[in-house]
Amino acid sequence: MKDRTIRTRFDVSARVGLLTLLALGGLGSTFVLEPNLAAAQQPQAETTGAARPVGTVKTISGNTVTLTTDASVDVTVQVQDGARLVRVAPGQRDLKAATPIQVQDIQVGDRIVVRGKLADDGKTVLATGIIAMSKTDIAAKQAHDREEWQRHGTGGLVSAIDSSAGNITITTPAAGDKKMVIIRLSKDTILRRYAPDSIKFDDAKPAPLDQIKVGDQLRARGTRNTDGTELAADEVVSGSFWNISGTISSIDSAAGTVALQDLATKKAFTVKITPESQLRKLPVPMAQRIAARMKGIPADAAPSGAAGGTAANPQAAKAADANNGAAAGQGNNGAGRPGGGAGGDLQQAILRMPPATLSDLQKGDAVMIVATGGTGNGSVTAITLLGGVEPILQASPQGGASSLLSAWSLSGAPSGDAGP
Repeated sequence: MKDRTIRTRFDVSARVGLLTLLALGGLGSTFVLEPNLAAAQQPQAETTGAARPVGTVKTISGNTVTLTTDASVDVTVQVQDGARLVRVAPGQRDLKAATPIQVQDIQVGDRIVVRGKLADDGKTVLATGIIAMSKTDIAAKQAHDREEWQRHGTGGLVSAIDSSAGNITITTPAAGDKKMVIIRLSKDTILRRYAPDSIKFDDAKPAPLDQIKVGDQLRARGTRNTDGTELAADEVVSGSFWNISGTISSIDSAAGTVALQDLATKKAFTVKITPESQLRKLPVPMAQRIAARMKGIPADAAPSGAAGGTAANPQAAKAADANNGAAAGQGNNGAGRPGGGAGGDLQQAILRMPPATLSDLQKGDAVMIVATGGTGNGSVTAITLLGGVEPILQASPQGGASSLLSAWSLSGAPSGDAGP
């Protein structure tokens, strides 16, 4: 039973035949071992105790490699004599251009997929083959992919889906106004979707078109037409998120959670804060300017010298000044429910502010949160938590202000709304 448990944990791909997928931990950067490639790497018949752990190299000592799998499990890999080790480039789909390497060529931080079998102790994998990608190559591919998303990407709320035509219509802010963009899919378009219990872009999984719903947030990367009203998509990433705003009722620092009631729905939420969650706190002048814009007051007429202002936080002051034209008044695009709008200028200003921590928050603080869809039991995981928003919530007492935050604020997530 123990071996069966370990085998299941390591060898998910065995259930879908010889196809093995190695996720790289970047912007949709993957390489796939095609059936003919996988078959070349193993005997035709599976052996008892076969294992294929996939993950990141943690330590190396001689012929022993400690691998941290994508399920955060440490695996000891013992490289056998005669094992075939090769390195491939990110995005490579077969081993035709693979470079033979030695175990000493593998570095901490590299991504590897191991083929072998479990040792008698049920904990060690005896490796007969390793396919590796260097962390340097992965970082370069990720940087390239981020640039591609920024230059050729767009995003917004899904407003309509035409499955027969393979088209998705999104509503996206542009210079303070909303415009419609038609995302055209093809048989080659890669469709991925955020996992409901994860805020990591790396965890986005392949998903068919029928999983995308009206109200979802969606990002697409591809080729635009001349006026930017259509985009032929190479890749689409979608997700269902919660926009929540309210006053903190309790904080559990040990568990890393914040409890509050959403202003719009009166629903109680327990919000999990993880190392990937982005926590920021608006300086008072910036919050007042955003609130003024939501009320239709010119930004230069908003108060600018309240207590706790920018003088005490030069970095926040710089962000506040840069955000003088922050997007606001986008409307209630789904506050307190999956979906929600995106205030691009505000999001950029948030990213420029210094990070906050859970210890910077107190019971009674007003916050705006974007979180994953969760499991429907009121427990969600924060993507972005923004404090210091009392003036904004006063300007939008029904909770619509929370839709100003974008769900696409993760490290490594798609970004950019470059013009045509």
